[in-house]
Amino acid sequence: MEQQKIFKALADPNRRAILKALQSGSKTAGELAELFPITRASLSHHFNLLKYAGLVTARREGQHIIYSLNTTLVQDLYALFMDLFEPMKEQEDIPRNNDE
Repeated sequence: MEQQKIFKALADPNRRAILKALQSGSKTAGELAELFPITRASLSHHFNLLKYAGLVTARREGQHIIYSLNTTLVQDLYALFMDLFEPMKEQEDIPRNNDE
């Protein structure tokens, strides 16, 4: 998991909204375009960054491109955040400065 790519992709509110829209299931590019008041070129740019980060996958079916969440990466990212923000279990887990 390349975290820098992922965090760059997550930094934009439009890309986060695309991910949220895909939570309910795969959607075509056209279905997603109906949800956002931005140009198709801008939307395509957002899709490309999400694909580059590995957060979404795309497959062609005829003339349609279907976008889906990469659930494996999303689960890995969720686990990373849970671990990062998990309350510390014991005080001995905290690194100490020996100068005290």
